[in-house]
Amino acid sequence: MSISEVGRPSSTIADTDRRATVLESALVTFARFGYRKTAMEEVARAARISRPGLYFLFASKETLFRAAVTQALERDIAEVELVLANSDRPLRERLLESFDQWAGRYIGPLARDVTVVIEDNPDLLGTIVETMPQRFEELITEAISVESGRESAPRLARTIISTSIGIKHQVASREDYCERLEVAVDLLVR
Repeated sequence: MSISEVGRPSSTIADTDRRATVLESALVTFARFGYRKTAMEEVARAARISRPGLYFLFASKETLFRAAVTQALERDIAEVELVLANSDRPLRERLLESFDQWAGRYIGPLARDVTVVIEDNPDLLGTIVETMPQRFEELITEAISVESGRESAPRLARTIISTSIGIKHQVASREDYCERLEVAVDLLVR
């Protein structure tokens, strides 16, 4: 058995990659059909895996759904953390890119469906629907506090987040979202 650069057996890496691919396919399938109408057979077909293979990885549709949403949110938060940590870039640029990663990428026909399927099924997702947005707010607040001070940072962060949510529900494209968010960030963060 070969060992990869990170010290894990290559079969473990392949299994991890396969699982990630299945979760991506599952999220798209849930977005397309909705949670209730999505059959495990559809997910298996989209992921190019056998139905028994899918059940081997995930014991139930609920487990699969929770894992798919968790992977997407964790990926988004990790990207936001990387963007905001790059203090060589101006705060304005980092905020705009962070909001685009967190919300902008979920604007458009299929992307909007991902948001809807998540929002329509919070009871299936547990605490992640609360903890990830809280983590996003913490990251934005911390980034703002470095330049605007700790006292005003929470208020500014919440205002930009609320503005982002409002814009997200009013625009049809990611480009429109980014343009309008840019105006908001320019008004709030100097």
